[in-house]
Amino acid sequence: MKVLRVNGSPNKNGCTFTALSEVAAQLEKDGVGAEILHLGKQPINDCADCGFCFKNGKCVFGDIVNETAARLGEFDGFVFGAPVYYAGPSARLLAFMDRLFYSAGGKLAYKPAAAVVSCRRGGSTASFDRINKYFTINNMPVVSSQYWNQVHGNTPEEVLKDEEGMQTMRRLGRNMAWLLKCIGCGRSNGINVPDAETVVRTNFIR
Repeated sequence: MKVLRVNGSPNKNGCTFTALSEVAAQLEKDGVGAEILHLGKQPINDCADCGFCFKNGKCVFGDIVNETAARLGEFDGFVFGAPVYYAGPSARLLAFMDRLFYSAGGKLAYKPAAAVVSCRRGGSTASFDRINKYFTINNMPVVSSQYWNQVHGNTPEEVLKDEEGMQTMRRLGRNMAWLLKCIGCGRSNGINVPDAETVVRTNFIR
């Protein structure tokens, strides 16, 4: 079993990475592998709503989104992390998730996921809520912890001093490992993902 942690911060070893590293340490302690994906500082296109992915099975922009989509089968769970900018997750992570979920959502469905946010002071719960909406629209079990998955601090050193935040990250890792093992046990005993109805799409005028 392996979990992909996505670092949506432009800072490779910053506060978000510090939180995700605490999750990884607990996952590995519980026998689950953890890989990190840094989105880095390069621009990431937002979704152009062009329909290319429906016809071709991948996004029209050949970048980190398509590279990640091609590897989704390697992972059993996901943690998406972001710094908080103006009470919301980084636009970098949102552009990545918009395109990944739109073009390859079927490869993510029924795999546990969690959001992690890092902030100086405020905006954490709004950011946390924003990321979680991707999971709840895509049939993904949401992994919780003992508190909202957030850490506080201006620097990685300060984040490490956030004792409750670090404990929340460890508990998140433990809960993710537990759920993955439960799903694996169910699968080995013939319990598969539920059958889906044909999706009905309406709007507010019909």
